[in-house]
Amino acid sequence: MYVTGDRALSAPAHDTATAVAELRDRAEITDALHRFGLGQDLKDKELFASAFAADAELDFRPAASKWGSEPPPMSGRDTIVTTVLAMFTGRVDTTHQITNTRITIDGDAARLTALVEAQHVLIADPATHALLKNPYDVDLVRDGDRWVIRRLRIDNTWYTGEPTVIFG
Repeated sequence: MYVTGDRALSAPAHDTATAVAELRDRAEITDALHRFGLGQDLKDKELFASAFAADAELDFRPAASKWGSEPPPMSGRDTIVTTVLAMFTGRVDTTHQITNTRITIDGDAARLTALVEAQHVLIADPATHALLKNPYDVDLVRDGDRWVIRRLRIDNTWYTGEPTVIFG
């Protein structure tokens, strides 16, 4: 599941222009995942939507299956944004910490793997929460000068608390 290359950059160290272009792409690729997390945390529709391609897919089934839930995969930026923000806004506060990002780039396509720790706390009952450590597997595409998520698959390594707070 993880990107496991033995180095971060494919550009030769002596080729400054290529290395800088690759570094920019890597920063923009990582930023797409940051927009995904922070957009949820702030309940910011525009920021959250900016993370996705119009035809994006979000699959939370691998994670949810760990506690017996079966959410359907979501397709399309508008569906993803509307569904996720409707689940959380006014009901659940979230925080997302993104670590261990690894990236491969192939022209205008990229793959990112990361570990994401996601906290979900019921607003009406802060003692009810779910803390999840999730491996993310993300396919991205170039969209002008930025990158956007085409496919996001979320698995789960462990969780504590009551993960049903995520879906209500």
